[in-house]
Amino acid sequence: MTTIRHIAQIIPSHPTSDGDGVKIRRVAGFNNASFSPFLMVDELKSDSKADYVGGFPPHPHRGIETLTYMLDGHFQHRDHMNNVGELRSGGAQWMAAGRGVIHSEMPIMEDGQLHGFQIWINQPAKDKMAPAQYHDFQPDTINEVHNEEQGLVRMIAGSLGLQGAQQSGPLDKTGVPLSVADWRGNENQQLFANTPSHHNAMMYVYKGEIDIDGQNIAAGNMLLMGKGEAIEAIATQDSGVLIFVGEPIDEPVVHYGPFVMNTTQEIEQAIQDYNNGVFETY
Repeated sequence: MTTIRHIAQIIPSHPTSDGDGVKIRRVAGFNNASFSPFLMVDELKSDSKADYVGGFPPHPHRGIETLTYMLDGHFQHRDHMNNVGELRSGGAQWMAAGRGVIHSEMPIMEDGQLHGFQIWINQPAKDKMAPAQYHDFQPDTINEVHNEEQGLVRMIAGSLGLQGAQQSGPLDKTGVPLSVADWRGNENQQLFANTPSHHNAMMYVYKGEIDIDGQNIAAGNMLLMGKGEAIEAIATQDSGVLIFVGEPIDEPVVHYGPFVMNTTQEIEQAIQDYNNGVFETY
């Protein structure tokens, strides 16, 4: 018999700003073992250009992967490795910073709307000084699984067991095994997804309301799920939910601004390398 995961913790997102004053809602879990391998989820949502016009000017990263996923709007990426990409509505882009990358990101409204997410993923110690990587995934590459009972699941990364079959997304080269999916359920549609029992699992409600364990969970909340083999939820109204499943990284996390390493000394080295222009030589 399949063991269903139950809610272990509810973390409300909170408003903040980043970059050049871009307004976001954030859920951070740098020091929460149940969040691993994920570190942070930022939600960008606005119908006003003033909320994000400054974007994210050039800035460095070391020791993390970023996964950006847009529901509505575009997201322009440029980095010091000469990668240039424009993420369109429904697409995703992934970057592994490794030993160092300098990039800029500019959100662009489409049809008066901007709604997307940036997800920070930890890199295991063995990858934190590896060469940086970048790849984008346009909307037509995202695997969409749809049926009347469940609604629509868009598989972005990794795989989940859906309707008796493993369904995979285009991103499959993350540092540790993980899955990211977007479930869009209409009222009374039900999600059932098999997950590896040794992985952590989380769900972020970004639209509407869902029922889990008899609790109604509204948009803006992250659910950390307990141990089990599957996640199950019912949409009590038209809803949208991001699903995160991943193999935890059992290593120390030291976070300072755009750098995530394993020790304070490694953070100090990252700051020194960036200030000395070393990142630009990679």
